[in-house]
Amino acid sequence: MSKLNLINDNDCGWINQIQKRINIRNLKDDLKSDYLIVGAGYTGLSAARKLSEIHKDKKIILIDAQLAGEGGSSRNSGYLVDTTLNDGFTSNKDLQEYKKKVKIYDLGIEAVRKYVKQYQVDCDWNDSGKYFASSKLEDENVAKIFSNLLTNLNYKNKILFKDELKKRLGTSFYNIGVYTNGGVLLNPGKLVRSMIDTLPENVDLYENTRLLKWKKINNKIECQFAKNKITTKKIVFCTNGFLRSLNIKKNYSFPITLTASMTRPLSDNEFESIGSPREWGVLPIRPMGATVRLTKDKRILIRNTAEATKLNSMSKFDLKERVKLHSSGIKKRFPNLPDNLIENSWSGIVCRSGNGSQIFEKIENNIFAAGCYNGSGIGIGTLFGEQIALMASNQETDEISIIEQRKKPNWLPPQPFLGLGIYTRLAYERFKARSET
Repeated sequence: MSKLNLINDNDCGWINQIQKRINIRNLKDDLKSDYLIVGAGYTGLSAARKLSEIHKDKKIILIDAQLAGEGGSSRNSGYLVDTTLNDGFTSNKDLQEYKKKVKIYDLGIEAVRKYVKQYQVDCDWNDSGKYFASSKLEDENVAKIFSNLLTNLNYKNKILFKDELKKRLGTSFYNIGVYTNGGVLLNPGKLVRSMIDTLPENVDLYENTRLLKWKKINNKIECQFAKNKITTKKIVFCTNGFLRSLNIKKNYSFPITLTASMTRPLSDNEFESIGSPREWGVLPIRPMGATVRLTKDKRILIRNTAEATKLNSMSKFDLKERVKLHSSGIKKRFPNLPDNLIENSWSGIVCRSGNGSQIFEKIENNIFAAGCYNGSGIGIGTLFGEQIALMASNQETDEISIIEQRKKPNWLPPQPFLGLGIYTRLAYERFKARSET
């Protein structure tokens, strides 16, 4: 079923900022469980934590094909978003769908906020808001439409032009932007590591343990690994970009590979040369434009590539080619900074659907799945993990009711048509955003 050869690497800047873990276990025996959770990112870790609260006397196993938390959960840009721009809102009907979407975003922020407060997590949490920006003044109309939408939904925001953006961001690159008060910037590596460290004692975590195939036998699920198997009463799939490779909602989502780079901390003189701005995060107005952050410790992060490639880790050669684009993007924005600032570069997988919606459902009586976050996985992944655990425990909540009201992911064509469509769309968006990378 799954032929992926996933490896752990030491390329991610977020991961390299935290201490390496030593308490790592691999599956070495045949086991039985009441609940098996596949995928130990935000969703799987949150699901395991919630299941352990509900079922203190049940056998709960959590597995991951790599090291827990070191996939997409710690390879993203660290935005906990309350609003997104590129959602195709053009009519009143779309507005109603957008309301449902941002309600889920709000619930996601609160789920993470509650976790951080409960466990006193130091993840560089910053309620700084965020910017949607473009170097092209012709995007002013898009900015105004988006600003009006946010205002109608009672989200505080402000349209900004070049001089104000330069003062706030330290770069003259952007000519138009929308600042939104909501949203949080954080260190995703620190957040997901805390979720691993706070796993309850009644959760058994096995890492570097790749699920090869699974099948339902009577009322149980048998899962096969390299040398052993796990038989479980219920299974919860939380593998996000890898759902498709496990034949879960195969025709409703697809993975995209992103690459990013992070610089070393700027020196005092370098930081002063860009105006000593406060920590900020910029998302592109145009799809496929660059996502850029100035972090708490004065690093610049940039993500300006997205492509449909194999899910295996990107080769060193290919990553080096992407880093050239990262370097160029930083130079466009900060021409006076040195050329050799980049310290870490990495790739990661996100999961998308055809209409920007998420997967959250009971597939059969004992099979559940949550994922496909369309680039907003920190908040929604945490929320969906908790709520899919409650659903798998036959509980109903207000949050589940709200999630169920969203538009469901639409059906996608099989290969090779899907791949051709994704490639064509990405090429088109890349061309439109070529000035924004």
